[in-house]
Amino acid sequence: MNYLVNNFDVVVELFLQHLQLTLAVIFFSLLIGIPLGLLLARIRWLRGPVMSLLGIIYTIPSLSFFVLLIPLFGLGTRPAIIALTAYAQLLLIRNWLVGLTNIEPAVLEAARGMGLNGWQRFWQIEFPLALPMLLAGIRLVALSSIGIGTIAAFINAGGLGVLLFQGVITNNYDKIFTGALAVTILSFAANYFIRYLEQRAEFRIYGKRI
Repeated sequence: MNYLVNNFDVVVELFLQHLQLTLAVIFFSLLIGIPLGLLLARIRWLRGPVMSLLGIIYTIPSLSFFVLLIPLFGLGTRPAIIALTAYAQLLLIRNWLVGLTNIEPAVLEAARGMGLNGWQRFWQIEFPLALPMLLAGIRLVALSSIGIGTIAAFINAGGLGVLLFQGVITNNYDKIFTGALAVTILSFAANYFIRYLEQRAEFRIYGKRI
């Protein structure tokens, strides 16, 4: 704990870098994943090929993926965000797709009978009902990005992985412990916060906490 006490400002800076990296990944993942998942929900034959491709991407070792992107995007946060966003698509779209496809057809038919157009059905019916599963996907993306994001320090992306790499190189166990503790705290905080949002969404649908 000596390193944490004596270098608290450094740890906080790296913690915020890691948080910013995670938030950027979540943002870009949603930007891609929400419309893509909606497209897959509408066009059934696309699901197999797209999900297979996302599964293949997810199996690429993270360090190898980061290194492959360096010639195209250089060192830093850009290749880290791109790689982590690519990994996140499988986790996000799979949950989002389950949420959209598990809506009772009778509910959608009733919405059509009420005169709601496609956008109104999505925004007023489909999105609220699928939101808990979407949030579950976001939670997986956040936890995955926090964990894999530590490796991104290898390509100069910053974050808490810096402490882990420096600790291993210099054989400084106090620095390793500080980095691991900070990553754990960030993971627990993200999990708790997003899970709380899931429960709120479920409460609005079912009128009770699940």
